Amino acid sequence: MTAQRLAYDDASSPAEMTADCLAAQAVLARPVRAAAAQLAQEQGKHDIAIPEAAARLARAIYGEA
Repeated sequence: MTAQRLAYDDASSPAEMTADCLAAQAVLARPVRAAAAQLAQEQGKHDIAIPEAAARLARAIYGEA
């Protein structure tokens, strides 16, 4: 290939680049908002049973008494 392709567009003005950044930010923020809303709906789990074997293994790994 003899044509050189730049990784960026020199012809873009600062206003065009700002608009591109704002558009990308809006698109990327949607999944974050959805995940935050879903996380807010989750309920805490107060009654989780930990088997004795799992507790012994954790104490062995982390050295807690």
